[in-house]
Amino acid sequence: MKMLSPAKLNLFLHIIGRRADGYHLLQTLYQLLDFGDLMEFAVDAGGVIEVTCPGLDLPPEQNLVFRAARLLQQHTGCSHGARVQVEKRIPAGGGLGGGSSNAATTLLALNRLWQLHLAPAELAQLGLSLGADVPVFIHGHSAWAEGVGEQLQPLAIDASWYVVIAPDCVVSSAEVFSQQQLTRNTAPIKIAAFFAQGGRNDCETVVRRLYPVVDKALNWLGKFGQAQMTGTGACVYTPVASEQQAQAIYQQLPANWEGFVARGINHSPVLAALGQ
Repeated sequence: MKMLSPAKLNLFLHIIGRRADGYHLLQTLYQLLDFGDLMEFAVDAGGVIEVTCPGLDLPPEQNLVFRAARLLQQHTGCSHGARVQVEKRIPAGGGLGGGSSNAATTLLALNRLWQLHLAPAELAQLGLSLGADVPVFIHGHSAWAEGVGEQLQPLAIDASWYVVIAPDCVVSSAEVFSQQQLTRNTAPIKIAAFFAQGGRNDCETVVRRLYPVVDKALNWLGKFGQAQMTGTGACVYTPVASEQQAQAIYQQLPANWEGFVARGINHSPVLAALGQ
């Protein structure tokens, strides 16, 4: 079974408070993209879980694909295992949700291949223990999110193209959220208010200070439109009206800069592959 594990953008990210356990309360709008990692799954009848991902050498306890497969195996008592191959295209630490998307794709694919028949809500609850971004990829729709990111309201977002730049750094979410200067008291807004007046990324000021290369990318991309950082990661983007316009900007990227052009989508290719 082969699937495209999609990336996401946060079209805004407001931090509106903090729970007693230290988790930050937020509001955001997740936009799925037609760009992502390529994943291939096969059942292992002997119960072995094996993950192959060239260029990403992580021990199993740090590999979200392995952890997701093992979590599902333990949760259901399934005797099957899996062999998973991952071709990474989503930049690590970029705020594009690559690891979370891979974990969600693993849960969805193995739920089908192992014939477990778990409901999406149960898979999303399992996925939440792996990361706050996992549930949106489980449900597979662009969505308004609150709480720590798990309270989701699917939304149909008007089609748009995006130019995404991936600066040469890996941003630590833990480092960003530990900064005293981080804004944590932004007033909550309604969905209609966002579409009328927009929003911002409350993490952006902190990341620009800690990672000058992100600041440089935002300044460059800002020449072409409203440039913004996604999530707590390094990647920055600007929306444009057409693929032609996006490609024209992309062709002007400075030498040695990395990035890509993608289209916003409302329905995950993983769900499409599963016929959902």
